[in-house]
Amino acid sequence: MILTPIRSRGAPPRDGTALPGALLALTLLLAGCAGTQPQPEPQTVGTGLPPPLSATPSVAGPVRTEPARPTYRGPWEDPASPLYHHTIYFDYDSTEIRPQYLDVIRTHSAYLGMTKGQRVTLEGNTDERGTREYNLALGDRRAESVRQLMLAEGITADQLATLSYGEEKPADPGHSETAWRLNRRVIIHY
Repeated sequence: MILTPIRSRGAPPRDGTALPGALLALTLLLAGCAGTQPQPEPQTVGTGLPPPLSATPSVAGPVRTEPARPTYRGPWEDPASPLYHHTIYFDYDSTEIRPQYLDVIRTHSAYLGMTKGQRVTLEGNTDERGTREYNLALGDRRAESVRQLMLAEGITADQLATLSYGEEKPADPGHSETAWRLNRRVIIHY
């Protein structure tokens, strides 16, 4: 009588012939799993096309992500509008409004007169020459001269605020007459 060892069901024979088959099956299983991983969606950068619909279902359906749109705040942002011009330039060490800027101030005053809820800040600026304290005071006097003209045009005081930056916010950081000329200004800021 020949006795053979008793094996449990499914156990590989002990002679070592099942080992290569088991490794092959494990390799195929792992390779098959790697191919089922979700792949990232290709990105569309700079194509000018809208982003693709999201593949993730939601209660409301696919979601389209859109780039943020700038909000239109008013006609002072439109280059075709006369309100787009909102900077008044001054001569050196002066608070006198030049005649060529009177129409700019009157245009803004007319708009503010029609839109009583609208407020503006008149931001006074100077060039870098002079002490910090002197330039803050000069920027304040420039903003106040524009404010006084707007009040004379019928604008209510609660629509106007003044603020002086002095030399702190230059339009041009240079150290020349051209830069200084651009920095001596009042900006009508909505």
